[in-house]
Amino acid sequence: MSFEFDIILSHIWDTAGQERFRSLRTPFYRGSDMCMLTFAVDDSLSFKNLDTWRKEFKHYADVKADFPFLVVGNKVDLGRKVSKEDAENWCLENGDLPYVETSAKDSTNVEEAFMLCLRRWHNSDRQQNFNEILSNTIY
Repeated sequence: MSFEFDIILSHIWDTAGQERFRSLRTPFYRGSDMCMLTFAVDDSLSFKNLDTWRKEFKHYADVKADFPFLVVGNKVDLGRKVSKEDAENWCLENGDLPYVETSAKDSTNVEEAFMLCLRRWHNSDRQQNFNEILSNTIY
């Protein structure tokens, strides 16, 4: 992905929110530089589960309180059960997290969501640590 004059290689893990995949999810959390918490705007239960997913991620990834999260409301092309206002309020109550709404079906804001994700990472301590590692590496 091209970002601010750089090419950035991203590894993206879709960890599946279903309970039956819980044991498969957690090994992917450790070492993450960013987390996109995604829910379906047509499914109020998926929105309610944001608290669970965030706590689970923070526990298994062992990250600092200021870890860069992005909240994504997906499936905006379908009937809405979660209002944008409710989602934005949840983000505000959980550390003023950025929020974007997308549709994977018609590609609405998908690229924007990933660019926002990269911007959050770029402005975080995790990216600064990455730069320090690169500057101390002999090629």
